[in-house]
Amino acid sequence: MTGARTRPEAPPLRRYLSLAGLYVAQAIPIYLIIAALPAIFREQGVSRSFIGAIALLFLPWILKFLWAPLVDRTTLWRRLGRRRSWILPMQALNIVMILILSQVSPAEDLAVIMAVMVVVAFAASTQDIATDGYAVEVLRASERAYGNAIQGGSVAVGVVLGSGLALFIYDQVGWQATMLSVAGLATLAALPLAVMESGPAAADDGSPAAGPRPSLLAFLRRREVLPVLAFALTYRCSEGLVKAMEQPFLVDKQLSLSLIGLTSGVSAATVGLLGSALAALIIRKAGLFACLYGLGLARTLCFALFALAAFLPAVPAAALVALAGLNTIIRYMEIVGLYSLYMGACSSRQPATDFTLLSCAQLLVYMAGSLVSGVLADWIGYGALFALATLLSLAAILFCMRLIPRRHPAYAGV
Repeated sequence: MTGARTRPEAPPLRRYLSLAGLYVAQAIPIYLIIAALPAIFREQGVSRSFIGAIALLFLPWILKFLWAPLVDRTTLWRRLGRRRSWILPMQALNIVMILILSQVSPAEDLAVIMAVMVVVAFAASTQDIATDGYAVEVLRASERAYGNAIQGGSVAVGVVLGSGLALFIYDQVGWQATMLSVAGLATLAALPLAVMESGPAAADDGSPAAGPRPSLLAFLRRREVLPVLAFALTYRCSEGLVKAMEQPFLVDKQLSLSLIGLTSGVSAATVGLLGSALAALIIRKAGLFACLYGLGLARTLCFALFALAAFLPAVPAAALVALAGLNTIIRYMEIVGLYSLYMGACSSRQPATDFTLLSCAQLLVYMAGSLVSGVLADWIGYGALFALATLLSLAAILFCMRLIPRRHPAYAGV
């Protein structure tokens, strides 16, 4: 599966610090765009149709596997190193875009703002390809759980800074100061670029170690990775059905918008941090196979509780908040486990391409569920929708854990 690579020895703390900064840095701009700006736009009287169109910015994250081979095989500037030559200019581009936002009006310059958001979406998704490739290259098998826990926790921090803190600053001092502050935070978060380890050279650099060019076809030709792709397309097939309808369900259960906002904002990020750390510990103690199996069963139970709550005429608000928190912590824990599995399945010759394709596959099925969730909720109601998700979740976990049994090489060393 994952071939050994020659790289300079460095203490794990250096790798963890660089990964934490990289994932926080790229999360800040994207969550400013997809989480903070919609609320600001609405406060400024921007139409709901424009705000709804922001969902199209998720497309680069679904389609980024198409240009992942280019990122894998190309070094933009050799003096920066293979991965840094992509990460640094993409982060700089995002910061420049945020600075441009500081000079426009959120109510009047919507065409400029949309253009900026498109650039940020493509730059951030491209940066993510390079960062994920770097993570696969530098993390040893025994470090993957902790590395992916840091990734999940860093994204949670990025949510707090790019969304929660940005909205707080906007409420206090307005648009321009908010954009300048977020640009400053994104710059500070990128400082760990200075301690990144040098990864292997790109396949197109003419080095003796260069092998076949990274490509999607090279991924599909590897028989041992195809079960992992099927796993990625199946394991989370039920989650979009529940998560997309979670907030509408809480609203219809008469929870206040302020409580829902607290549950899905800073509280969710805190739960995410705890979940990421807990998943890493479980993987190190019980193994990756047991962790993924257990999380699948826990998710199934959580969805069953959602169905029960939907069928009951009245449910205490505290119970609903706890249920939403349980769903969040399971999702963050799953990401740590799944990304550790995907890293173990990546080829050493094209780690960014392989990892991106697998992560896009799981995102695709997750978003497919999200797209049909509202239609199903209108048709059969919340209770039946969540019950369906429960059955799909149980079937998926039983299928997936037989598809990739405990002896599969992707679990090796984790």
